[in-house]
Parts: sequence; structure tokens; C-alpha cells
Amino acid sequence: IISARAISGVHANRCHPASGQIGGELRNLSTQAGEDNAFSPMDVYRNRVESEIYRPDPRQEAAVRLLDDLHKQLVAGTGREDTLGGLTGTEEDSNSTSSFYSVWSKLAGSSVAGESLTAVGSDEHVRGLYMYGGVGSGKTMLMDMFAATVPSEVAAVRTHFHDFMLDVHKRLHKSKARQDPLDQVSKDIVREHKGKKQRLVLCLDEFMVTDVADAMILNRLFTRLFQHGVVLVATSNRAPDKLYEKGLQRDLFLPFIASLKTRCVCFDIMSSTDYRRLARQLLNTNYFKGLTSSEQLQECFDTLAGSTPIAPTTISVQMGRKMEVPRAAGKMALFKFGELCEEALGAADYIALCERFHTIGIDGIPIFHASSRPSAYRYVTLIDVMYEHRVRLLGAGAADPFTLFSYIITQADVGGSNLDDSIVDDNLGFAKDRIISRMTEMQSEEYARAHAELHAPELLAELAKQEADARNVKNDSPF
Repeated sequence: IISARAISGVHANRCHPASGQIGGELRNLSTQAGEDNAFSPMDVYRNRVESEIYRPDPRQEAAVRLLDDLHKQLVAGTGREDTLGGLTGTEEDSNSTSSFYSVWSKLAGSSVAGESLTAVGSDEHVRGLYMYGGVGSGKTMLMDMFAATVPSEVAAVRTHFHDFMLDVHKRLHKSKARQDPLDQVSKDIVREHKGKKQRLVLCLDEFMVTDVADAMILNRLFTRLFQHGVVLVATSNRAPDKLYEKGLQRDLFLPFIASLKTRCVCFDIMSSTDYRRLARQLLNTNYFKGLTSSEQLQECFDTLAGSTPIAPTTISVQMGRKMEVPRAAGKMALFKFGELCEEALGAADYIALCERFHTIGIDGIPIFHASSRPSAYRYVTLIDVMYEHRVRLLGAGAADPFTLFSYIITQADVGGSNLDDSIVDDNLGFAKDRIISRMTEMQSEEYARAHAELHAPELLAELAKQEADARNVKNDSPF
């Protein structure tokens, strides 16, 4: 049985097609859904359970019922007129140059006096779905399955929350001279990605707010998007009330939580099974640990590079920046941990890397201690971006993934823990289970197959041969 969580990678042609983008990362699934969008989410889910592609899971099925209800509402509304008509906002460019403070006061403040924002289909209020729960519970798989089944008259756009917010900030930078930049950004997103469809469904994976700049604009941004008739389907490890917990100026973020709970059904998937940990391991792992791990990683990288020269190169990052890559061979790159996670790099840099390279090696991944909090945050972001892009990880670490994060604890764990050299951080504490799980899955056969389907289709035949050989060895064994 293929692990249910990994299925979004196995069916990469349905769940991660590279078409329809916000920034560079949105995936427009409505045009790539194949046969699935002729059926409801429950039709597809039950078919795959009966086919033993998915394991039966009561909490997953409960989530699918909610997705099925949403699907029915979308189908029922596809015969109705839904346009941006009735929305009026300030369109004129301002000739004045705004200070940083005045721009951000526009973004975080109240609506512009006198504007009239009429909700598209306000009498047809459709609640989305916010699915939260532990790692490996199948949230992303279910969201992707839903996006692949939306009616053809509905535009479904799927991306990682990191990527979505990077694109929003890029658009805000271009629109900062306007009286209400967020209003313009929301209109642009809807116009570009809804097109002539009757509604836009925005699917955001790994909804997690840690940045104060994101926190200050989310309420007004999503208020505008909801008023334009956008339906949100999201996954997260955090319950709505736990989002941006203990963040700076959190009181300004609380209205977004209230809006989220109004506009979305919030469902704790609470699956007792971590499907990622059920993934079968590759015969030869690409993650090495111990005293000789660096040498093993270099040997692995050299073998994969073959006759391709290994040399430095430079890649472009958004807004005209450049990033140096010290060791590259075709579509592969090799870095020291410090070069990626101890420099002033962020999600935009990692996205640029993953768009250029399908395999990234990281040498010297440390056990994270109190002094390495910033690098731990960067590493979490890097693994999330690599996983989202189905990039292959080659790693050399000081220990196994569990031990790398053993000094990271949440506030709730403080009572019974020795705090010497520990990182007490709720955001990292919640994220570490996800990253450990993803690092584990990234060494699985399912992930290798998803990587090959997306980046190297020529390897699929060899993967199938290895799997057949492994099955034959198992069948021949007397045990």
C-alpha cells in the first residue's frame, strides 16, 4: 500500500503540475486534473481506498466529507454570474512618495475612507476549509485531491504559504505608491488567476505565520480576497488560535484569526497514523551521518555528477539579486551547511535554488543548540521549500534527523527539560516534527519516484527495476 501522505508526490501529474503561477510557484490544478475533476473528492477517495492506494482512515474520511460538501457548493454555484463588477476601490496612482511608515500604516490600518467594496456573490457565502494536525496525517494529500476535482468552471490555484506571501510582498513593493496597495494586490491576484472562471479557490499548504510583516497584512489581504469571492482551502500544523502565538503585536493579528474561523470550517484531522514514517526506505540512502559523512556525501555527489564538470556558478533571485553557488554540476549543487543557513538567506533564495537545481547536497548539518536558532529557522525553511519542489536531498549530518532537533523544545516542555543549550521556541518546536518527517520521506522510494516524475523521467524505468529486484529478493528469502 502506498503511503497516503506520499501520494501527492506519487501522482505528481495531478497534484504538482507546473502550470498557472503566482510568483513562480502557484500550480493551476483545474486545467491539469485529468479524469479526477469529473468526480467528487469522496468518489476519488473511496476509489483509491478500494484500490488499496490509500489506507482507510476515519479522520481522513471525515475531512473528505467536508471537502465533498465544499465541492457540492462550488458545483451548485457554477451557473451563477460572478465578476469583479461591484468592486470599487482607488485605482489611481499616487504621485507622492510614501515613507516606509506611511506605507505600512496603509497595510495594517483600517479601510480607506469612502471606498465601497461589494463582496462578489455575498449572498452565496461559501466557507472554505482549514485542515490542521500533526505531520504525516495526509492534509496535503487531501488538499491536492480536492484541487484536482474542482468543477471546470472554477479556478483552483495551489501553492505553499511561503511562496504565496513572497509573491504578495513583491506585488506590494510594486504597488506601494497607491492609496491602498493591498486592495490592488488582491484585485490583481483574482484577475490573473480567476480569468473567465466563475470563482477562484486558493489552496495554501503549510499555513504558518512567523513573520511580523506577514502578520500585519494578512487580515486586510484576506478580507479583500474573501470579498472578491475567493474560497480558501489550507493546511497547517497549528490550530487557528495558535497561529502567530506570542508574536510581536499579535493583537493586530487576532482579527485575521476571527475572519479565518468565519470564512473556513476548521478541522483537526487528528490521524493516529504518520504516513510518512510508513514510507519504504531506499536501499541506498542519500543521508549520511557520522565521522565519514562528508566523504560519503562527496563520493555520492561525484558519482551522480559522472562526467559533468563541477564548478561555481551564479543564479538569479527575485528583485534582481544574485546568489553564488560554489559547487554545481548540471542540475545538481553542493553546499556547506553554513553557506545556506548561516548567511542572510531566506525563502526567496531557496526557491530560486530549487527552480534551478533538482538535487541539492548539504554538508555539515549540525545538531541545533541555543546558539544556532537563526540557522535552525533557515534550515526549516530550506527543507520546506525543497520538499515542496520535490528536490532530492543529499545530506551529511552530525546525527540522525531526530537527534539534530533534540535540543529544540516548546514552552510546554520546559518544566521537565534541562534547558542547558536548549532552544525554547514554540514555532521551531512545532516545525521540527514536520522537518524530521519530511527528511525521512525524502529518502523514501515514493519521494524518489515523485522526484523522477517531475525532474528526471528517464529514471522511472530504473526505479521500477530496483523495486522489482527488491520484491524478488524478499520473495526468495526463507524468512
